[in-house]
Amino acid sequence: MDHILYWNEVALEANRRDFSNVPGTDKPSPEQGGPTLSSRALAIVHLAMYDAHAGVVGGASLPRYLSAPGSPPPGTADPAAAVATAAHACLAALYPRQKPFFDTKLSAVSVPGVGVPEGQAFGMAVAQAILLDRSGDPGAGAAGYVYSNAPGRHRPDPANPTQPLHAPFYGKNSKLFAATALFGLDAPPAIGSQAYKDALDQVRGKGIAPELMGTLPATYSKRTVDEAVIGLYWAYDGPRELGTPPRLYNQIVREVAMSKGNTVDQNARLFALVNAALGDAGILAWREKYIHDVWRPVLGVREHDPSMGPVAPTPRDNINNDCDPEWLPFGAPASNSRDRNFTPPFPAYPSGHATFGAAALHMVRLFYGVPKGDCRKDDVYKGPFVSEEMNGVTQDNQGNVRPRHLRKFDDGLWQMIEENGFSRVYLGVHWFFDAFALKPNGKTDVKQNIGGVPLGLKIAEDIFMAGNGKAPKKSTVLPQP
Repeated sequence: MDHILYWNEVALEANRRDFSNVPGTDKPSPEQGGPTLSSRALAIVHLAMYDAHAGVVGGASLPRYLSAPGSPPPGTADPAAAVATAAHACLAALYPRQKPFFDTKLSAVSVPGVGVPEGQAFGMAVAQAILLDRSGDPGAGAAGYVYSNAPGRHRPDPANPTQPLHAPFYGKNSKLFAATALFGLDAPPAIGSQAYKDALDQVRGKGIAPELMGTLPATYSKRTVDEAVIGLYWAYDGPRELGTPPRLYNQIVREVAMSKGNTVDQNARLFALVNAALGDAGILAWREKYIHDVWRPVLGVREHDPSMGPVAPTPRDNINNDCDPEWLPFGAPASNSRDRNFTPPFPAYPSGHATFGAAALHMVRLFYGVPKGDCRKDDVYKGPFVSEEMNGVTQDNQGNVRPRHLRKFDDGLWQMIEENGFSRVYLGVHWFFDAFALKPNGKTDVKQNIGGVPLGLKIAEDIFMAGNGKAPKKSTVLPQP
């Protein structure tokens, strides 16, 4: 295994451990919690790995991300030692609780040789530069945030009302990693519009909790077995032993890279591009989430009638039949625990899953030559791939082991992007427009500036083009005042 893949694996294991049991504790708070901070952490680590490798190897095909520190003289430093030191230093700074694990992984690859001390010194300098560059990033805290009680606005999940709100100021106050603009989205369909009604009808039937399926009116289309599998397969909602969506997309990229027989140089570029895109997806998706402040289906279905909700405008004694005040979603799966399934604690629009998945997987498509703007099926990678949500080991929250599911993708990475977007509807935690607009025939319409998939596609294409497809170019876009 090359040194980029080695430390990518360590970084993904750090993400998994961060959301897992730690000896002596019950359920510790993650050090890089939620999709925002975990995508930030992976971006920092992989950009440091890239700069450490590029600074030693040099050449026009490996331009530096940061100009400082200066690269060592050609032939004087070992690239594997530089990458190992940079990755270890960043990981230890981001996940100090796991430092003994990182020390063990570093010891396994630390061997004396020509250029090793020089490589280690350069790698440490790179790590310090990257960490300093991101030292002003905001956390995911919510102090000072006030919920709106207006219909259509996000409020806590009524089935999990004590959940802490995640990252209301993160997107607004973070500078970008590599994107060149603060890409925004058009407003989602308004309550009362036909598109909103279509989304309500879809998620009410497709996303309902299994135990409530029998309460659905006969006119609603129910979730199929295939749709249930898709919902679970793409989840990774921060449960024990699995971690967050950026880990899943990196796992897929690893499979692509190994199937393609990438060189070390190619892997350094690919994983830097992918994780810079994931870092910016976390920033821009969360920026849009709190601009539009759209409620989740669990509130939208339960409070659809104008007599429902904390500031209900209209008293009524004949409830709209599209309203179900006892509706609950299938929910983001609380895998490997006995916690109840849940709705994520942040606004719905756009979907973080959809934005992350489109940014990462479309970046891979661009890297392997799929034309910019081409959203048709591709042949880059068709699987098979096993999600850890369904690997024959992971348990649901009743203690039942889910079966191992070997999934293929005949339409390549584009099928993954679409499935990943739809999956959140099948769990009942998102509206379809959180991922993309739909055409009258039900097919996705990513040409409209609606949802996380168009946002993710723009992020990937912008970063790829800005760096001429070679590597991420450091963004100059700062937070808005």
